[in-house]
Amino acid sequence: MNTSYSNEALRSDYALGLSSLIGGKLTFQKKWEVQTGYRLFANAISSDFWEPDPATGQANRYESGLFNLVEPNDRFFGRLELLSLAWIQPKFGVKVGKMGIQSDWINAQDGRLSPTVVEGIHAYYVPKANWKVSAWGITRMTIRGSKDWLPIEETIGLYPQGRSYSGKSSAYFGNTSSSWLGIWELEGKVKGGKMLRFSQTFAANLFSTYWATFEKTTKINLGNWTSGIQGGFQHGLREGGNPIIEKQYKNPKDLNFVVSAKLNWKKDAWEAQLSATQLGGKGRWLNPREWGKDAWYTFIPRERNEGFEKVTAVVGYASYRFKKLPLQLYTYMGIHVLPQLEDTAANKYNFPSYRQHTIGLRYAPKKFKNLEFQLIGVAKEPLTTKKLLPIQQYNKVDLWHFNGLINWKFAKD
Repeated sequence: MNTSYSNEALRSDYALGLSSLIGGKLTFQKKWEVQTGYRLFANAISSDFWEPDPATGQANRYESGLFNLVEPNDRFFGRLELLSLAWIQPKFGVKVGKMGIQSDWINAQDGRLSPTVVEGIHAYYVPKANWKVSAWGITRMTIRGSKDWLPIEETIGLYPQGRSYSGKSSAYFGNTSSSWLGIWELEGKVKGGKMLRFSQTFAANLFSTYWATFEKTTKINLGNWTSGIQGGFQHGLREGGNPIIEKQYKNPKDLNFVVSAKLNWKKDAWEAQLSATQLGGKGRWLNPREWGKDAWYTFIPRERNEGFEKVTAVVGYASYRFKKLPLQLYTYMGIHVLPQLEDTAANKYNFPSYRQHTIGLRYAPKKFKNLEFQLIGVAKEPLTTKKLLPIQQYNKVDLWHFNGLINWKFAKD
């Protein structure tokens, strides 16, 4: 991973990280399942990214996420990532322990050496074909870019905290009270290529987020067309994490809404998509960056649109899979209009409106099962012509970000 800036006063960083997950899964009587996994991390070579940037005093955002955010100069460490017991049946199942998760707002995330995983209980029920109800109760997490299993409240603020509503540096890290997370989901497929999904994510003493998605796929001679619309709203709960305003994570009076839509086309080796998102309401839409990536259609890897009162985003995507080579080429181009930098209550991270260009390459050689190589290049540029302060550029815009990845999964029954 490498990040560099057009402003030469800002420090460029690089890192080569290695990770290996070793584990297994045992099944008994075709219904009991035990899963375990231990992950090792190594910093093979890097710049001193754990030192603050001299020009801004800010901590590195990208390369540090490969390793341990709490002690970013750790060169070698490990964590127990998976340890669960499950009872699985076609109609009903339950799992307890340390496990992976992929929900709308709490998920494995993207593009680091390890995923975010959770500790708690997960249950599902299948009332009829093509319909599924799921529920989660979570008490601890180990987030992407960490080695420790932490209570929910201690995961909030490991990533940069940004500004409080008054414009001062946020002070919710170490001062947030939230003992558990609850999620329930409903997902179903109906005739005519239609899909419906609904979820509620409840973060005790912080907020509740409701999210719904409807998609329809139509097959015609020109290819498969999928139209989708998403909608959701979020409100604060109780103390917002702390009764003292300057230490609050979420204002309990906040009420936010989002609408997102897409039109996707697939034919043979080609795929293209156009999507748009509108965020509005009162206060900031918040979802801890430690917990997962955005659920809306306009999400592009390497950036989140969280911590804002208003966002207008339009994103285009295209990809091509070569017929004679196990190779995929893809690209994103997005425009993201954010609140004014001076509006500290509406713009948590002092982030300018920007455009993002991403180009990627995936290669999976046929001779080696589950081996994949990726190259990803990202450029982020501000939409404003006004001269930005270094603190409004570092970790944000006027940058080039490069990733080279090798992933290999070896599994033996």
